[in-house]
Amino acid sequence: MSRSGYCPQTPTQIREMLQVIGVESIADLFGVIPDELRARSFELPDGMSEFEMLAGMDQLAGKDLRTVVPFIGGGSYDHIIPAVVDHLSGRAEFATSYTPYQPECSQGTLQALYEYQTAICRLTGMETTNASLYDGGTALAEAVLMALRITGRKKILVDGAVNPFSRQIVHTYLANLEAEIVEIAPGKGLSDRREFLAALDDGTAAIVLQNPSFFGGVDDFSDLAAAARQRGALTIVSVYPVSLGLLKTPGEMGADMAVGDDQSLGNPLCFGGPSFGFLAVRKEHIRNLPGRIVGETVDKDGRRGFVLTLQAREQHIRRQKATSNICSNQSLCALRGLIFLATLGREGFAELARLNYDKAQYAKGLLGAIRGVSFLTAGPTFNEFTLNLPMAAATVTERLLAKGIAAGLPLDRWYSGMDSCLVVTVTEKRSREEIETLAARLEEVLWS
Repeated sequence: MSRSGYCPQTPTQIREMLQVIGVESIADLFGVIPDELRARSFELPDGMSEFEMLAGMDQLAGKDLRTVVPFIGGGSYDHIIPAVVDHLSGRAEFATSYTPYQPECSQGTLQALYEYQTAICRLTGMETTNASLYDGGTALAEAVLMALRITGRKKILVDGAVNPFSRQIVHTYLANLEAEIVEIAPGKGLSDRREFLAALDDGTAAIVLQNPSFFGGVDDFSDLAAAARQRGALTIVSVYPVSLGLLKTPGEMGADMAVGDDQSLGNPLCFGGPSFGFLAVRKEHIRNLPGRIVGETVDKDGRRGFVLTLQAREQHIRRQKATSNICSNQSLCALRGLIFLATLGREGFAELARLNYDKAQYAKGLLGAIRGVSFLTAGPTFNEFTLNLPMAAATVTERLLAKGIAAGLPLDRWYSGMDSCLVVTVTEKRSREEIETLAARLEEVLWS
């Protein structure tokens, strides 16, 4: 490369470079290499993605760690993580930073969290958010507590299609409070409008919904949000962040709060954690929002700066009146989410969502063609869907696991009468070969 920073490409440029180093041709340049050691043809393969290259390097090094191909989701997802996420989040100024109570010493951390908040608001269509929570389940529980405080009511309607792990956390949070949780059984994997409207009354603090549902079904809750608003109740929608690259946002549906688990944004599957949750709300509810909130301001010289704001809500300011005494901020995980979103950008994120959808549709076509297999939900799905199998789903997953495939989540653990139902997840990491292998092995298990 020349001093000006460009690489010579034309024949004239190449000759000039060879003259500078004192050789006549490129062949002379490599003349010191014996003929028998010279490559006749490099036979380079076609270009590949970063993920494919790293997987190939692992195989060459004999380190193929993916002994089981996962088609499991249910709240934690196997997504591609760009190398830049590990590189930047691992820098010492981020990895070792602590609570940024002193803004004069913490502008880098504070700005990163402010940018994270901005990204979450844009992603969800909401107006404000905090600097992250512990995980998606606790974010949902904190949203429910917010609804109880804001409305002064005691009744919560929870859709049975909401992730059962998150519903369990809500029950735990409210166990010793004067609150009533009414769970509405889903109808074939979707929210039962009739039952919701029948249970909705003037004592309802909030309705809790999820899109896509735990069964994978995609829905538009605009009608339920409008009905709740007429009754003075709030609407809380739990979402899978990656799906928002394609689907209607909670803000567009008229929701008052959006929650979710952001593990799918740049955070790996590490034996169940760590992860981070988000809780985004309309601006009118900001003073009830738990956790830290980073705001933008100016210093005495008018320069842009960042601080923790509205801290009267926080437990370290007035503990007896705090919005929450047990919420946790996951700054480093949230930073990874921000880097992930910034790396992909708006178009890249939409393309990621489209890949998830397209690959899941391809899998649905193959699996649905197997004799005896049908779908629980006839409507649209994103990258998860529920199969009805001709035998117990737990038996099927056990047999497929022996063949190196983690086929999905059997639903009998959380839903009675669904012994034959299996939730299958297909992310952008699953190749055509892996999807076709799943279909072939499932057919063998069912009918061989």
